[in-house]
Amino acid sequence: MAVKKSVSSKVSFGLEKNVAGALCYVFGWVSGLVFLMVERENKFIRFHAMQSLLVFAGLTVVSFIPVVGWILSPFAVIVGFVIWLMSVYKAYNGEEFELPIVGKIARSQLQKMK
Repeated sequence: MAVKKSVSSKVSFGLEKNVAGALCYVFGWVSGLVFLMVERENKFIRFHAMQSLLVFAGLTVVSFIPVVGWILSPFAVIVGFVIWLMSVYKAYNGEEFELPIVGKIARSQLQKMK
């Protein structure tokens, strides 16, 4: 009986692909930016990093808009938390899902960065 060796899917920082994908979301746009700058090869991680950067930077910018942002801030925090929780879970499980609108923008931006 032949034993099949598993190929390690370690990437930047010596992490597994799914762990790095989940970590792209942990600190919002900051961790997305870090992983986008460090990881040059793995498309899974680069996609999650770009998506994290766009979503959480967008929510941050919205919260700083005078009056409108201050009114929408509590809603943005709730939406951001739900997106954060779902994104960490799905990335850790190895899913390359697209958030509505932002996922397509993230893919197109990554194509331009090649």
